[in-house]
Amino acid sequence: MTGTETPTPWADGAAYIDGRYMPIREAAIPITDWGYRRSDVTYDVVGVRDGAFFRLDDHIARFRASMRSLRLDPAETDEDIRRVLTECVRRSGLRDAYVAMDCLRGRPKPGQVYHPVNCRNYLTAFAIPWISVIPLEIQARGAHLVIADTPRISTASVDPRVKNFHWADLTRGLFEAHDRGADTCVLLDADGFVTEGPGFNVFAVRDGAVVTSDRGVLEGITRLSVMDLCAEAGIECRVTAVDAAELRDADEIFLATTAGGIMPVSRIDGRIMGNDRPGPISTKLRDRFWQKRAEGWHATPIDYEG
Repeated sequence: MTGTETPTPWADGAAYIDGRYMPIREAAIPITDWGYRRSDVTYDVVGVRDGAFFRLDDHIARFRASMRSLRLDPAETDEDIRRVLTECVRRSGLRDAYVAMDCLRGRPKPGQVYHPVNCRNYLTAFAIPWISVIPLEIQARGAHLVIADTPRISTASVDPRVKNFHWADLTRGLFEAHDRGADTCVLLDADGFVTEGPGFNVFAVRDGAVVTSDRGVLEGITRLSVMDLCAEAGIECRVTAVDAAELRDADEIFLATTAGGIMPVSRIDGRIMGNDRPGPISTKLRDRFWQKRAEGWHATPIDYEG
């Protein structure tokens, strides 16, 4: 773009709300809807890199499962959702994008009983420039992680396998990390076992084997990709209970999320691991992840011409 050109209204991103497309800056939802007032919403996020979605079908399938769990049923089919997400990216023109899909509960019409069965459900989506939950410069030296004192919300109350906006515990954990001079945090459950962090799954490496928590976690798509990569590389990977002591004593730790990929950790509760830089297994998996992505692994190319 030259200095004389005017950015298009879609340059910052594109959105879809309840059947209508708009530039991201114009996107809004009614503040009286229960999706906002009660956090009565589920969502999913899929990444776009070099003009292609990664594991799009897996993300839509998880999104549909989350909607069923919360008894949300928008008008759009899975194929409709695929078209909506593609159109948001196409309109934005973004080659690397963070693409979200949400399903919200509205509110009962006047005269109806104030109950969720009387609320209409509707879909929103948007595409904005790619973001990482941990900046690339921090990933390069390894994130500094703390185990928060705040416990994770009980799975008996909120199913972590359903993506949700009940982030009060995760937000408190982030403030704890900030106050302790760390980059981010991981939360334990009421029994002292590792769950997850704000937007990511957690992996520990001990004696060459990789472990990740079997409880209190979202079944992440990037988590699944890590398991695939471990199998390809002949690295043992177990899904099991991980207590705080095992995480603190790990040889390596890394995090996994759509918004960042595989992100190494170099410190846990102030303890320096290895040489205070990403460990060898974390680095190998991270590099292989992005290499395979560049080769078209699980890619769905986007037609920007429409």
